[in-house]
Amino acid sequence: MKSLLNRRNVLAGPSHLVQNARESASDPTSPDSSAHATLASAADGSPAGPALPRPVRPVSALRPVPVVPAQVGVRGVQIADIAEVEWLAEEEALAPFRVFRSFDYSVSLLFHAKELAYYVALYEDGLLWRALKAADLDAAETAFHHFEEQATRLADGETRRAQLEAQNEQLARMIARSEAQAERLRSDLQRRGTHEQAVTARQHQVRKEVSQLEAQRVAAQAHLNKAHRQIHQLNLTSNEAIPHLPNR
Repeated sequence: MKSLLNRRNVLAGPSHLVQNARESASDPTSPDSSAHATLASAADGSPAGPALPRPVRPVSALRPVPVVPAQVGVRGVQIADIAEVEWLAEEEALAPFRVFRSFDYSVSLLFHAKELAYYVALYEDGLLWRALKAADLDAAETAFHHFEEQATRLADGETRRAQLEAQNEQLARMIARSEAQAERLRSDLQRRGTHEQAVTARQHQVRKEVSQLEAQRVAAQAHLNKAHRQIHQLNLTSNEAIPHLPNR
């Protein structure tokens, strides 16, 4: 009995070396169940004929699986070949339908009339970065708006930088104007102070001269009054020398 089992295992062995995966999955009888059935028949004493090996099916060669372009969220839109888009652009085979630009980022909706296809291209600093292909205009416009939002988000830093640069330049101009105005005010104050000192000195000199002239006037007036008194006295003396003439 043992030799019979060994002989049957040897005969049945090669049929299990190369087995199609589909047959293994579809056949409900596994090798373990076949072995149990053989042992059961041997135990019952029933005659068992030699097991015929199953025909070996040729193993099919592996075939390359084509890579399907990744689909975006919009139906009817797929990833486009960047080299193809660049070649079509060089051949001037694409007509621009929409163009959006924000700093170094730009989005173009292009129409290929020969194939009735639409391309949506995202550029960074003039270089093609991403490209999508659509079969109808609605899907292409949806993809265009998607790239437009993405370009806007990417350009947020550029926008903020441009705003800050403009604000800083404006502040620098305002600071320069303020400093120039402050310098003019300081110059005006200094000149005003110089003029005030000159005016004060002049007023002091004028008052001094006025005092001197007033003193001279008083002295001259006194001298004139004295001269008038002398003249009056001399006139009186002269009149006394005139003889008294009687009236007729």
